[in-house]
Amino acid sequence: MDQPDGDSGMRSEKHRELPRHEIAVDEPGEAGRPSLLAVGLTLLAAGVALFLIWQMVSSLLIVFAGVLFAAFLDALARALAPVLPLKRAWRLTLVVLLLSALSCFGLAWGARKLPEQTRLLLKVMDAQVDLLQGHLLSYGVDLLGPEWGRDFAQWLFADQGRFFSHAQFLLGGASSLLTAVLVILFLGILFAFDPTGHRESVIALVRHSHRARARAVMDEMGNVMRLWFVGQLIRIMLMTLCVWLALYLIGLPGPFVLGLQAGLSNFIPYLGPIVAAIPIALVAMPLGASLLIWAVAVYTIIQSIEGYVIGPLIQRQAVETPPAWTLVAIVLLGAQFGVMGVAVAMPLVAIGRVAIVRFYVEDYLGGDPKPPSIASEQP
Repeated sequence: MDQPDGDSGMRSEKHRELPRHEIAVDEPGEAGRPSLLAVGLTLLAAGVALFLIWQMVSSLLIVFAGVLFAAFLDALARALAPVLPLKRAWRLTLVVLLLSALSCFGLAWGARKLPEQTRLLLKVMDAQVDLLQGHLLSYGVDLLGPEWGRDFAQWLFADQGRFFSHAQFLLGGASSLLTAVLVILFLGILFAFDPTGHRESVIALVRHSHRARARAVMDEMGNVMRLWFVGQLIRIMLMTLCVWLALYLIGLPGPFVLGLQAGLSNFIPYLGPIVAAIPIALVAMPLGASLLIWAVAVYTIIQSIEGYVIGPLIQRQAVETPPAWTLVAIVLLGAQFGVMGVAVAMPLVAIGRVAIVRFYVEDYLGGDPKPPSIASEQP
């Protein structure tokens, strides 16, 4: 019975007598192979994940737009809480019903007003192109060519093959747009009615010791998206109303359509307001130099007040990203993914900044996200 103890004692003594470098060589060799394999598999999985994300990035942008819409619905439900002491599900249902009713009313009203104003704008633009063609002909330049003349209707409908190709293109684009809008609406409603369940399904992928931090950062991202979306809608409505009334008062044709496109242009920071000024100038140009000056001046004043005073006051609590980075994101995403990339560039940069500051700057680097000069001024 004592022999095994003696043998084990002798083996332990022999093990203790081994040189340290021999033991050190054997142990990492045993543990190193699984570690290298794990690193290789991790890199492979990361590469495959990045490739799949790149291939599906257009669909992911639609999903992100659905998340933004869910944040907007959640913000409206929260705003009703002090007024209606109901459960969140009932308040959210009321919000969805009210938005549906307002959308139906807007479509019905626009179906009567928009075609008439659009026809007026087309007539004015047709006259403007006619005037431009006349000036160019005096210099020997034929803008539209002798076979097309200067009539938009003749240019569009003279060639039936071209007409049907344009119609097919428009129908395909309209169906894709309608599908994307429906997906965004349904995703937003589903996310809004169960935000905790969807958030926790993502938190479950995080290590247990880091889940509280990840949950807090995701809540902060949700707050940023809520504030950004509500702020953008306020800016769009204010810009639409102000430009509409101003152009109506100076007598410009189609003031509502021009005001609406000027308001929607605020969804695209920096570049949108510049693009929105072009239709206003084109419509006012053939009506005289004085009306052109008035239209451009009024739009510039309204846009300057909104862009430099009202907009920063509304959005300063939601987006703290430097303007240059936002513009870079708009250009890159717009060039790669079109209108959808431009529309979601600013909120993507905003929540991306939150993730980088919280997870990388604060947790990994252990630093202060603010520059020393700004941090020293804070109380």
